[in-house]
Amino acid sequence: MSLHDDAVLVLKRYEDQPELRGLYLDHLAAHPDGMWKACEAGHLTASALVIDPERGRVLLTLHKKLGMWLQMGGHCEPGDPSLERAALREATEESGIPGLTLLPVGPVQLDRHAIPAPCHWHLDVQYAALAPTEAVEEISEESLDLRWFSYDEAAEVADSSVASLVRRTRAALGS
Repeated sequence: MSLHDDAVLVLKRYEDQPELRGLYLDHLAAHPDGMWKACEAGHLTASALVIDPERGRVLLTLHKKLGMWLQMGGHCEPGDPSLERAALREATEESGIPGLTLLPVGPVQLDRHAIPAPCHWHLDVQYAALAPTEAVEEISEESLDLRWFSYDEAAEVADSSVASLVRRTRAALGS
């Protein structure tokens, strides 16, 4: 199964955010290259919020290009067999934490945001990744900083999309 086909199946199973979900599915139907950065109409990306529920905290990266505190994530690559694996790969690469596991609920949130030309939109499929006990983060070359924040602190330093992702992740965890 192609990554494009996997994304369509993931989105068809996702039961929340129906308007945005429909926009993502319409985009993929209209753009066979809609998974890749080269798609100038926009493309899907995969991200994951790294969470440590035992300590009530999330790991955010200070994005080098954007100068914003964000969850880990980025572009899909040809070797990614699924959106889940792309999100897990990105979270592992950017956090430096081996042994992350995605919550089994599938995507936690969809977030569409504008980016500079030549591409115009990121259609982000956002997951949540549990950090193993005693996880030690290691900053990547894509980040200016990497830091754990309490749930409340994350909402204060990040934008509304990240704050929403934290809320939805906590709800998925039942906390």
